[in-house]
Amino acid sequence: MPTLHLSELLKPSYSDEKFDSFKTRGNNSRRRSLAVTCKKAKNEEAWKEKKQGFVDYDRGQHEVRVGVSGLRKEDIPRRYRLRVEGDRFQKDWTISEVVQKVLELNHWEDIEGLLNRWVGRFATKNFPVLIREITQTGSIEHSNHVFRWMKHQKTYCARNDIYNMMIRLHGRYNQTDQARGLFFEMQEWRCKPDAETYNALINAHGRAGQWRWAKNIMEDMLRAAIPPSRSTYNNLINACGSSGNWREALKVCREMTENGVGPDLVTHNIVLSAYKNGAQYSKALSYFELIKRTNIRPDTTTHNIVIHCLIKLGEYGKAIDLFNSMREKRAECRPDIVTFTSIIHLYSVNGQIENCKAVFCTMIAEGIKPNIVSYNALLGAFASHGMSDEALSVFNEIKQNGFHPDIVSYTSLLNAYGRSGQPRKAQEIFNLMKRNNGKPNVVCYNALIDAYGSNSLLAEAIGVLHDMEQHGIQPNIVSICTLLSACGRCGQKVKIDAILSAAASRGIELNTFAYNSAIGSYLNVGEYDKALKLYRSMRENKVKPDSVTYNVLINGCCKMSKYNEALEFLDEMMDLKIPLSKEVYSSVICAYSKQGRVKEVESMFTVMKLEGCCPDVITYTAMIHAYSATGNVEKVSALLQEMEMNDVEPDAIACSAMMRAFNKGCQPAKVLYVAQFMRDRNIPFNDANFFEMISACSMLRDWGTTVDVIKMMEPSLPVISVGLLNQLLHFIGKSGKTEIMMKLFYKIVAMDADINFSTYTILLKNLLAAGNWRKYLEVLQWMEDGGVEPSNEMCRSILFFAQSGCGAEYAAFIHQRVENLKRKSMHQTSTSRLQDSPLLAMKL
Repeated sequence: MPTLHLSELLKPSYSDEKFDSFKTRGNNSRRRSLAVTCKKAKNEEAWKEKKQGFVDYDRGQHEVRVGVSGLRKEDIPRRYRLRVEGDRFQKDWTISEVVQKVLELNHWEDIEGLLNRWVGRFATKNFPVLIREITQTGSIEHSNHVFRWMKHQKTYCARNDIYNMMIRLHGRYNQTDQARGLFFEMQEWRCKPDAETYNALINAHGRAGQWRWAKNIMEDMLRAAIPPSRSTYNNLINACGSSGNWREALKVCREMTENGVGPDLVTHNIVLSAYKNGAQYSKALSYFELIKRTNIRPDTTTHNIVIHCLIKLGEYGKAIDLFNSMREKRAECRPDIVTFTSIIHLYSVNGQIENCKAVFCTMIAEGIKPNIVSYNALLGAFASHGMSDEALSVFNEIKQNGFHPDIVSYTSLLNAYGRSGQPRKAQEIFNLMKRNNGKPNVVCYNALIDAYGSNSLLAEAIGVLHDMEQHGIQPNIVSICTLLSACGRCGQKVKIDAILSAAASRGIELNTFAYNSAIGSYLNVGEYDKALKLYRSMRENKVKPDSVTYNVLINGCCKMSKYNEALEFLDEMMDLKIPLSKEVYSSVICAYSKQGRVKEVESMFTVMKLEGCCPDVITYTAMIHAYSATGNVEKVSALLQEMEMNDVEPDAIACSAMMRAFNKGCQPAKVLYVAQFMRDRNIPFNDANFFEMISACSMLRDWGTTVDVIKMMEPSLPVISVGLLNQLLHFIGKSGKTEIMMKLFYKIVAMDADINFSTYTILLKNLLAAGNWRKYLEVLQWMEDGGVEPSNEMCRSILFFAQSGCGAEYAAFIHQRVENLKRKSMHQTSTSRLQDSPLLAMKL
């Protein structure tokens, strides 16, 4: 009998069969011997991955590619080799070269024509490697073309690994229907699904959030008598966890351990991610503590999830400590791009923009190349604080480094311009995004609506809403909240009703945020009854109010002097057991202080600290106002010391309240102490601070400090109110320093600051008191030239001074100048009346 070697028969290529017939002499029998030999191909090198490097020293770029040769022309069967030898169009490319050439073509071009020129198509073993290389690029269109072409080749043999790779690729693009179609197609091609096939299909449904489908596939796998592996359970847990169904994920994890499959680090990371997606951040931290007690060492992914949960819980210090420990233990757990991006987001939420930039620079210094997500995190940090110039710089850097700004990049830059008070530039960014083939979504439109609404451009904001609907994008509750807030800022009470009606007609149900915006808008325009009616409607519709709701109501009632109603809302809030926030405490303290109930103010302030709610600068400012109203200056000083002890930085408003309290308590020296405190802490001064400082200097008769205050005010003269400038001129003139008063007036005029009739009145009174009648007449002439008509009182004052305070010669001169000014003024008045007469208009 012929001897057949099974290991050689299973090889895909065979040598030509040779038959040797041996005839025996005689008539009894004929014995035939069959010898089958197989040439063993020595092609192990064909499947080894070889790295090819490329370095451009001029541009500072480098690239490393991994190439696979595959079976070449000399490795294919002889009959195919003879077929292609005489054809100059047939190319002996490697598999990596084929993949690169396919990707260079568009998916609608002749990809099949290119593949038909490849000699390696006659080797069956090349097909799985070709599919592996093309699917790793992530191009699903090219992969589908190659797969369709492959199935029409005579040398193609359907294999499980080919279908597994295609199912996994469709899963990456959430194309679950196509993935299931491949699952059934492979069975038609006589390929029995294995554990990897089911894993790929479960993973595909998990990515799409279809965890019930994933569980059904798991049950089909068990019915097919295929034992689930650890990867199977991990994929199923991930399918449940990525959908936010953390309870189901824990249930699958429990089944996993009961079936004797132990969890690994990947399993623990998936469970942590399930807690994170389900907003169970405290549970995630507890689970992390359990992981540390086992022998499993957490990796970078584990720490990234924990840092994210710490940020969500507001435990920024612990997140920073964990990040620093990762940097110290680089050999065990090195921070990656996700870690640095999370820390940038942490500092952004915490308002530490300088640290955001520092972390970004540290990431680059450690050799981690930023991606579009990290750029967007830094861009969003600048945008959240209205730093449009810095945001634009990051946006340009994205393009310079070869990245294409995505929808998040454009929206962040748009938001930066909106928050910095530049809605027109925000509109330009929106138009640029559409010109660059970017498709705006509802978030982009909401950002543009907010850009117009926050700058009191309500008509333009409503126009964006209509444009949004014309492009097929339906507004959501954020759009309604933004418009309602804009109505409150613009004082458009009619528009508030229209927007609420529009939301109802579009089927948008108001949530707590929307009710808060609408109630706040009504209170801003003084519509207390409508705000109260809307609040009652909120309770009837079983929308639960929060601390923001009651803060809006209490604060609005205080602005409208409805203090009893404000305290009634406080009682209602406490009946509902809603915890009081810092803002609510501050508003209640304000309500009590307006009623002069100092004991209640102190009691509420004490309760606030006992409840663990640390007072902020707004709360301290409300307390300062309360003590200032009762003239308790000592307690105001104690509050300033308490703020320093609690690391609460006073702002200009808090400092002005303290200054006002000290001036009211006849302690002007402490006002100057507060001013020095502001200079030491680099706290910017406002009009109220300057006003109180000048008042203090006036009470102290401190001329040197007044000069210093004037020097501090000079850069801000164009934006300082005319009332403050008038007070400063009055104080200087009253002190007899008329020359300095006039120099200050010249600076005010040179800087185009506001000047009114009272300004001239103050100048004239002080000049006349100093006996400087020449400058008095000069100022009167300035008024005449500036179109400001001097009053009769001004003329009578200088004439009375001429009769009693100077000689006859000067009196005649003063009288003549005053008469000339009167005649000139009467002439200008008659001319203006003639120009405005209807008879002249008819003649013209």
